[in-house]
Amino acid sequence: MLNGKRILVVEDEFVVSMMLEDVLTDAGAMVLGPAVSVRDALGLLDVAMLDGGVSAAVLDLRLGRENGIVVADALRKCGVPYVFTTGLGEFAELEQHEDAPVLAKPYSLRGLMQTLEKLLLDGNRFVMSPDDARQTKVPETH
Repeated sequence: MLNGKRILVVEDEFVVSMMLEDVLTDAGAMVLGPAVSVRDALGLLDVAMLDGGVSAAVLDLRLGRENGIVVADALRKCGVPYVFTTGLGEFAELEQHEDAPVLAKPYSLRGLMQTLEKLLLDGNRFVMSPDDARQTKVPETH
């Protein structure tokens, strides 16, 4: 399902970003990034939109002391579907992005892949109930 898809990874935790890169590459995706800051993510997005676009994004809500919402705003303007990942459990600030799925850390790789496949099928029209989209924890399965 991810063959040839261009997935932007925005994640500041080195081990998590490397794991995402490996899993997505193994699934046939072309990984853009990983970006570790808002500035890096916006720069990668700008370049990618001029060079083939972005199919979807995996976006950490917190990038150090920065807020990933800025990146989500840019992705939305570009028409790129995205999934938030967070270890915070705070969803109130996602009000403007309530239709985007959220995976709580630690999330399963299977759950991430299923979410990305749904994003790619539905594109900007991510159709999921808020209860389904806001997972408090995805069981770890490989």
